[in-house]
Amino acid sequence: MKQLDLFDTQSSSLTPKKENLIMDREALIKWKQRIFKYQESLKNHQPQQQSLFEMPKTSWHTVEDIKPFELPIHNCLFWRMPESKHQFADESNKGYLYFIIDNTLPILLYCGETKLTVNKRWSGVHNCKDYIRNYLQLHRIHKLDVGVVSAFWEHIPPDKKVLLEWERQLIIKYRSPFNKESWKYWGQPFQKEWK
Repeated sequence: MKQLDLFDTQSSSLTPKKENLIMDREALIKWKQRIFKYQESLKNHQPQQQSLFEMPKTSWHTVEDIKPFELPIHNCLFWRMPESKHQFADESNKGYLYFIIDNTLPILLYCGETKLTVNKRWSGVHNCKDYIRNYLQLHRIHKLDVGVVSAFWEHIPPDKKVLLEWERQLIIKYRSPFNKESWKYWGQPFQKEWK
């Protein structure tokens, strides 16, 4: 009987390499269609989920006013865009909602909150940058049309808690697949480690 090798002598690395699994073309198309079908069904207005906490009233907007697909669109590299030219009555919050959208169907990929000032947008590491890059790369591999853009809701609520609650409610409503809260619905095919 031959004794098994304790160490893999064929490999020069001490850690085994992970096999990169890439979603095939058909799976990507079906994944996007499932998300599109769900988000499209929201246009028929489903009942609004009630918050467990009483939300402060704003005099001019509610989360139902925010329609990501109807907002003006911009390049997906929004963190490089110039600062907003709007002057707000209360700039103490200095944040706004942004959306990453694939405009080809369209589907809402990500909902987030960021700062108004250019030097504070997505400062440091942000996994959504990797998800966008991997999403675009997979479309190019499979020679599929893709149109990733960003859109902004610049109407700043008077309280940061309201802005964060709006973000949470929109993630729940649209099940945007790049938000971790929605991975249970769509999986996580564009995770940070995928290359």
